[in-house]
Amino acid sequence: MTYSSDPEVSRFQELVYLLKIEDVMRREVSTVTPGTSLREFKEVLRLKRISGTPVLDSGHLVGIISLEDLIKAMEAGEMDTHVGERMSTCVERLYADEPVVQAVNKMARFGYGRFPVVDRSEKLVGILTRGDILRGLLRQIDVNYREEEIHRYRASHIFEDIVSNRTSLMLRYQIKAKDFGGGGSASSKIKRAIERLGGSPQIARRVGVAAYEAEMNLVIHTTSGGEILVEIQPDQVYIMALDHGPGIADVEKAVRPGFSTAPEWIREMGFGAGMGLLNIQHSANEMKLESTVGEGTRLEIWFRIPPPEPPVQKEDML
Repeated sequence: MTYSSDPEVSRFQELVYLLKIEDVMRREVSTVTPGTSLREFKEVLRLKRISGTPVLDSGHLVGIISLEDLIKAMEAGEMDTHVGERMSTCVERLYADEPVVQAVNKMARFGYGRFPVVDRSEKLVGILTRGDILRGLLRQIDVNYREEEIHRYRASHIFEDIVSNRTSLMLRYQIKAKDFGGGGSASSKIKRAIERLGGSPQIARRVGVAAYEAEMNLVIHTTSGGEILVEIQPDQVYIMALDHGPGIADVEKAVRPGFSTAPEWIREMGFGAGMGLLNIQHSANEMKLESTVGEGTRLEIWFRIPPPEPPVQKEDML
């Protein structure tokens, strides 16, 4: 097998897959109601030094109104109207239990700098901006740094204790279709297994990103789910994602940036942005995709684990 050069996945890239939006969002949110007058809304913006607010009715998100809406009302001489008459009712939102990567995808797709965050009952629970994401990632890196150093131990310590011509660890996960709340749990377990076996943080990140994208493909694109199999060896990690779903008509087209067969309702939830297979390619040493329309898809991914570096001798340091 021929491997490509080892790609790099940063700690920031890894965390956008691991953290949930509720981990980085702001829970203190200034809001108004449809019955709030525009004059009252203007005062909220002035006092809070913000440029817009979500509009709530009995705690549920029904719209959003911005400084731009206020300016248009002022120009039209309609300051005696209410928020409900000027707000936008078609509101893009994020769900608190989604991974941060979905927020990043949606910000890139729509060009928005902030999104209201709701729970699955559509009740507002927070707000998220690009700055919130960056602060949350920096905070998590600081918290996790020492834990990563403490819990890391070398794979050779485990594999060397087992007498075998070819030692490997096999993992198997069943993935449910359309289980967006549980999406990402299998990839988290795979990454944790790599870490516990002593894989380097870089290998664990790359495997975690690719496994997440493969898992979400099964969640999004299949009707009956699928299976992820993982084989961990001292020198490589192999992942296979298998499903009996609708299949891919044009495999070559499927790996192009932005291409997606996800239906619009899934895209509206922030999933299926068309970058999954491309992200896998960027994380892995090798990827193989086979698909037959009406029969299913088989995705294979390989990661090379470099041999450990020899210990530094004292004379080398002189």
